[in-house]
Amino acid sequence: MSTAPNLALRVLLPFAAGYFLSYLYRTVNAVLAPEITRSIALDAADLGLMTGAYFLAFAAAQPALGILLDRYGPRRIEAGLLLFAAAGALAFSWAGAAPTLIAGRALVGFGVAACLMAALKANVQWFPPDRLALVNGIVLSAGGLGAVAATAPVQAALAVTDWRGVYALLAVLTVASAAWLFLAVPERRDGHLGLSLADQLREVGAIVRSPLFLRVAPATMLSMGGFMAVQGLWAGPWLRDVAGLSSGGAAAGLTVMAAAMAAGFLLMGVIAERLGRLGVPTIRVAAAGMAVSWLASLAMALGVDEAPLLLAGIYGFFGTAASLNYAVLTQGFPARLAGRVNTSVNLAIFVAAFAIQWGLGAVIGLWPADNGHWPAEAHQMALAIPVALNAAALAWFMAGARTSAAKS
Repeated sequence: MSTAPNLALRVLLPFAAGYFLSYLYRTVNAVLAPEITRSIALDAADLGLMTGAYFLAFAAAQPALGILLDRYGPRRIEAGLLLFAAAGALAFSWAGAAPTLIAGRALVGFGVAACLMAALKANVQWFPPDRLALVNGIVLSAGGLGAVAATAPVQAALAVTDWRGVYALLAVLTVASAAWLFLAVPERRDGHLGLSLADQLREVGAIVRSPLFLRVAPATMLSMGGFMAVQGLWAGPWLRDVAGLSSGGAAAGLTVMAAAMAAGFLLMGVIAERLGRLGVPTIRVAAAGMAVSWLASLAMALGVDEAPLLLAGIYGFFGTAASLNYAVLTQGFPARLAGRVNTSVNLAIFVAAFAIQWGLGAVIGLWPADNGHWPAEAHQMALAIPVALNAAALAWFMAGARTSAAKS
């Protein structure tokens, strides 16, 4: 096996760069939305659908992704898919109407669908088990840095270009990332188990019908999906319309949220690992973090506008807690099913993210907009729906967390 520094340069960094771009794409419209709506007539529902199309296409790719990664390897799959993302970004930059915007975002979502799953697969292939928590955390933190880059830096870039220029630049960077992955990452093929496609799909069915998956998935999809939907689009309008911040202040709030998210992805795993040594199950750490995230979303739904930057930081940090459930789920199944377990829960998360992001826009759009701004009550009523659903799912999840703790 190659030395650790060589592995970092040839494996870890190329995949981390891909996930950086994936998260940048996911969240950039939170800053660009006002510019896009001024250029192309979009109501709130159009805006939610346009941005949420990323999540829908991303989710649609997940069922086949685990099988493809196992069969052809993460290097080939991610490098190839990133070219679709670049094409989608270019189409988005040329768009003159909502349908082209939606198609471009969908193509981007499809193209970055493998960025995290491919990285996790590559880490298992190239790093020893005792390093996985660290290298996985580095990849997840790279996504958080992508979210940071999508806030104040993008706002600053608008002083020298427009939203079309931003997407055109992203297309170029995405092609460069695909080339880096394909040329730098060594090839390593797993031994194929020889299972037929029908057998592999039956195993996926067994995963999603299992008691553990049915206990963990609902809260995971609503907590993480809701966080992604808000952080990726509606947090910016909330900071402007409810908290009363200027465009610059809202961009600062989004930067705080994204930076806290980057820290959360890394530190929640560290916290879970340390508490695990003391006998605290990961599922209980996830439950506690998800509860704090829910309280922050409840504060937003109630229109709490004191210290909005602090609220953004709390929501950003603890909004990552549901990511611990990747480990909770994979530990409950044979190692050979890990790829399909992760992509199954990823599918649920991104379906929820699309539905919530679009649904929030549909509800907010029931109120008339004033120069791209909506009344505070529009945001409050919209956010109340996912907050209520998440409360029920968390109650179901926490019952399982208590049972897990009792058995440990």
